[in-house]
Amino acid sequence: MESRRESEKKKLKRSEILEKKKAIDQSIKAASAQTDQLASFPPFRCFNRNGLCVRLESGRGDKLSPCMKQCIQSLLKANMEGPYGSEWAAEEKVKRREMVAPEARYIFVHSNANEMTVDDAPSPSPLLGFVHYRFTVEQEITVLYLYEIQLDSSVQGKGLGKFLMHLIELIARKNHMGALVLTVQKANSLAMKFYMSKLRFVISSISPSRVNPLVGVENNYEILCKTFDPDAKAILEVYSVQCRCYYHVIYILLNSSICILQCSNENPCFCSKCRCHVRVTCSNTILTY
Repeated sequence: MESRRESEKKKLKRSEILEKKKAIDQSIKAASAQTDQLASFPPFRCFNRNGLCVRLESGRGDKLSPCMKQCIQSLLKANMEGPYGSEWAAEEKVKRREMVAPEARYIFVHSNANEMTVDDAPSPSPLLGFVHYRFTVEQEITVLYLYEIQLDSSVQGKGLGKFLMHLIELIARKNHMGALVLTVQKANSLAMKFYMSKLRFVISSISPSRVNPLVGVENNYEILCKTFDPDAKAILEVYSVQCRCYYHVIYILLNSSICILQCSNENPCFCSKCRCHVRVTCSNTILTY
């Protein structure tokens, strides 16, 4: 009798897992099938503020014209060669492959005076910026992953970047994604400040610096996220340790399953070495590493 119950429980659990996976796959498929995400947000087709007037268009990686590919590559190099430094040569090859992937989705920014479309002939400066994003899955959570947001220097500092990020968040929410996720270079301090201070992103639990603090500090990037529901928050944010004390990090790693500072959500504890306050989200003093 007992073994039969256990067998039934296992079957039920397998069924639940399969149903969840099916729902996730359907959600990603439905979101990716939309040919024009801008159609749901007509006010975002144009940006006319601070002396800047541009129009936005949707696109996809496997429909890029040769001219558009060249424009994307040029803008990437202009903006990213500096932050990547000596790693740019290798990274550029990766980005060239990523940009033409069938799952790649785009928002293109054009001058309003320039009526060029994605498949039109070349013109002096057809592309002022672009957003490359994808609908995908992270830790069994459906997410909109922001691969790139690149703007020409002539249109920076006018509120366009924030406008585009608001649009991307709306697209994520409309398609029932659990979170908006992106990768940012640590060397790009302006971008880090923009995402974390102005847009309220946080460093995700899947970022190298959170997965393994000792090894993660050697990585040159962070993964940031903004979650939209409790499940996504619990998995992609998990906890936040603000203390940068070397001894504290070592202590946590050596006692990774137990909250050695005995903290609670209501009463943040402090590092016993540097005495700075540490915020840790835990349940019954157990950390979910």
